[in-house]
Amino acid sequence: MMKSPRLLDIFRPGRLHPQVFPILVWLTAIVAVTMLFYRGTQQFQVVGIAQGEVAQVCAPFDGRLKAVYVDLFENVTKGQVVAALDDELVSAQIITIVATAEHLRSQLIPTQEQLLADIADRELNRNEEQRRFAVDVERARLDILGLRAQIAADRVTLEDYAAEVKIATDLLAKSAIAPYEMQKAQSLYEAVAKKVSETEAQLAQAEKQLKEAQRREDAFIAQTTQRPSVDAALEAIRKEAAVQEKLIEELAVQRRALVMTAPIDGVVIQIPARTNDAGLRRPGEGITHKSGEVVTAGEPIMVIAQSKPTGIMAYAMAGQMGQVKVGQKVELVKKTVPAQIAQSLVTYVGPIVEQVPPRLWLNPNIPQWGLPFVVKIPDGMDLMAGEIVGIRGL
Repeated sequence: MMKSPRLLDIFRPGRLHPQVFPILVWLTAIVAVTMLFYRGTQQFQVVGIAQGEVAQVCAPFDGRLKAVYVDLFENVTKGQVVAALDDELVSAQIITIVATAEHLRSQLIPTQEQLLADIADRELNRNEEQRRFAVDVERARLDILGLRAQIAADRVTLEDYAAEVKIATDLLAKSAIAPYEMQKAQSLYEAVAKKVSETEAQLAQAEKQLKEAQRREDAFIAQTTQRPSVDAALEAIRKEAAVQEKLIEELAVQRRALVMTAPIDGVVIQIPARTNDAGLRRPGEGITHKSGEVVTAGEPIMVIAQSKPTGIMAYAMAGQMGQVKVGQKVELVKKTVPAQIAQSLVTYVGPIVEQVPPRLWLNPNIPQWGLPFVVKIPDGMDLMAGEIVGIRGL
């Protein structure tokens, strides 16, 4: 069967018929669309939230707030004192230890008198000598205990006066008090500080005396072949003194915990409401705690947020999870004023799929799930914590 002349003309070698051009155009368009679609599958485009560190300052124990030194939206630095709990209970316990030390010291008097009587009645014997050295050691220990308790009590007072000086300084700056009130608070603080310094010097001397008494006792014991038993009453005093020394250390740790400091540099923000409590709050309630309020152990007193975000948290959806890798280059698009576009890298990819924050849902009524990843904020990009940022894969 012979082909028609018209069909032969179209496919004649060395000649391109005009009807072939539309076909070639369509084929080219199909190839271009296919390449664009393939390239689109190799990229991803999502939005993320600029995030910074947020830290809570919580009450270490149940108690009443003695002072809150910062206000809402005030800048704070790491280590800055931001709040303090009432120290009345700790102060009372320290006073009790001081009284106990005095009681134990008084118990040594009859013991010492009995020892002196025994020495006068008979010749010096090694057992009584050892008891005398032991009494010297315990007297030095009790002196140290009393001095430590006094220092602890004075430091509580010193911190109170320090707070009063700060408050007086602020009031003087606002011309709310006369300079005399500021000078009075400063004088009280300096007087107690001097007393603490003098007591610490006495403590250092008492510790030297204890070492010397222990040295003499050890030297005496080393000279005898048989160590006599220690007097039972003296042993009881020694054990009680050891208990009080440990209690002093415990109270010192507890007293330091009553003064709370900022864990990070940042700004004081509102305390977020729990889900069940949000609807019950009255206007202005629960934003931050105030002086005089009673708090429970672990309850947030304030929340501090970094003023500058450290990274951008985004979520890859089902069709994008395989495209996000650590070290991948991305383009960041900031649409708020001043608008910016910058390049960065993916620094972390989460191990499991998580629920996306409601702010990033396409439909506010339909939850979405995605693979979390973090993008580094490049130098020079001006972002606020919580700001929405567009992210495109490169």
